[in-house]
Amino acid sequence: MAVCARLCGVGQSRRCRRRQRSGQHHPESDSDTDMDGEEEEKIVGEMEACQKTYAAGPGSTNDAGRADGRATGLGCGDTACARPSKPRALLDLPPELLVEIFSSLPGTALPNLALVCKKFRQILSTETIWRRRCTEEFGMKDDLRKMEVLGVSSRELYVKLLHPYRHILGLWQPDIGPYGGLLNVVVDGLFIIGWMYLPPHDPRVEDPMRRRPLFRIHMWESNRAAVECMYGHKGPHKGDIQTVKKDEFSTKCNQTDHHRMPGGRQEEFRTWLDEEWGRTLEDIFHEHMQELILMKFIYTSQYDNCLTYRRIYLPPCLSSDLLQPGLFKGTYGSHGLEIIMLSFHGSRAKATKLTGDPNVPAGQLTLDVDLSRPVRLPDLEHQRNIEELSRLVMSVHEEVQRAAPGPDAPPAGADEVSSGAEGSDVSPVAEAEDARGGATTSGPPLEPQPFILPLGVMARNEVYPRTCKMCFYGTGLIAGHGFTSPERTPGLFVLFDGDRFGFVWLELKSFSLYSRLTDQLEHAQAPSLERFEAMLRNMQSWTS
Repeated sequence: MAVCARLCGVGQSRRCRRRQRSGQHHPESDSDTDMDGEEEEKIVGEMEACQKTYAAGPGSTNDAGRADGRATGLGCGDTACARPSKPRALLDLPPELLVEIFSSLPGTALPNLALVCKKFRQILSTETIWRRRCTEEFGMKDDLRKMEVLGVSSRELYVKLLHPYRHILGLWQPDIGPYGGLLNVVVDGLFIIGWMYLPPHDPRVEDPMRRRPLFRIHMWESNRAAVECMYGHKGPHKGDIQTVKKDEFSTKCNQTDHHRMPGGRQEEFRTWLDEEWGRTLEDIFHEHMQELILMKFIYTSQYDNCLTYRRIYLPPCLSSDLLQPGLFKGTYGSHGLEIIMLSFHGSRAKATKLTGDPNVPAGQLTLDVDLSRPVRLPDLEHQRNIEELSRLVMSVHEEVQRAAPGPDAPPAGADEVSSGAEGSDVSPVAEAEDARGGATTSGPPLEPQPFILPLGVMARNEVYPRTCKMCFYGTGLIAGHGFTSPERTPGLFVLFDGDRFGFVWLELKSFSLYSRLTDQLEHAQAPSLERFEAMLRNMQSWTS
């Protein structure tokens, strides 16, 4: 209370300033009840008039002040006006200035501020303050006017919808076994909506992402936030959201009958297949692919949108990175398109799966690229020969095996940190460019070089870039069904441009093309590099 008293200048009692003005102490006025609004406005108005009189100058203070004091009965010329003209506390500031100050504070601080005194509490009921909080913290602008037309104030919107559910905004990965996923929870118009991001239909990797709403939260029909499940084909219906623990929440559908279709499971499967793959089962001639598709439908549909989500972050970006890190769509053979996260760690680039398959599940490190080991491609004629490409990559692989530390050596990556971005002014990219005879990162960009896939290497998408900027040695993760016998196999990482790269899987004789996900993803930046690294470790443990 002492801190609050100094902040607002009201002393130990709400009525102490009033007693100071009257110059008398009345025992019967010591109750803790608040003054009524009319009386408070009268006193505040008299105080402001008194301060203006005092500010007019020494010559006018005594005469005008005493006259005003006799008129108001406050003894202005003797006591109240004997104060300096400058405000000594926040409470002395005019209300319009307090509104401006309070509007600049984060919304999480306003509830405690309302407990200081009655004047602060009254000022905090001003719509301007809450309208600005909704706009600056959640990006709402024109939508606020629509809510006010519906009878919902900006304060109610902030207090009952935006603030309570702020912790679920951002990127999340659903726990759907090996398949994973990507959920983006955003303030979308008058709603908070959870959008499930789906890759484009295989094999159109450069097409934009598709979105499907899984749930929404709004205040349309009542004076409180309502959660609705959007899964199924019968429109919104009742749902629920529960916060399990920090960086984790769960959704539950309370009317799963809305997910069922009149034609039964067969109709549900055909509808799902059209949405997921953009084709019918008859169009898919590969028997193994048909089995994988049916398996995914059976596995994912059993959840009925009752899922647990764990928070994920976008990778931090450094000036020394080979290209801007972020999310990419990639081709994975008969498994279709999957979403991966590309991040940089010293002299290594890592691609982590956000969506997966029964062989290599979501959360696993699908690509591990050594940026300190560039590969110089031969001319086009020799690039067509798979044996020539294998010879180049395997020679680097053997060097890596020979340089691998023994059982008593320091952990892998220890030398990278000391010789990478933290211990040297030269980035791994600059070293690779020097090895190719190109320019450093501070010089002009490298000249594109011709690129073509070797004969016999399978590509889901035959439309791939025919020039590349750089190539590096790397390994890809392969495994049997059920993530059995996982192993890292050597391959070639090919950088085409700032938004596309590829990977040649030598053992599988296949090629994966990756294209950047260009959607704007808000509330997704990692608070720190340490938090991002911890998130990657946790993702692997979820599916290991």
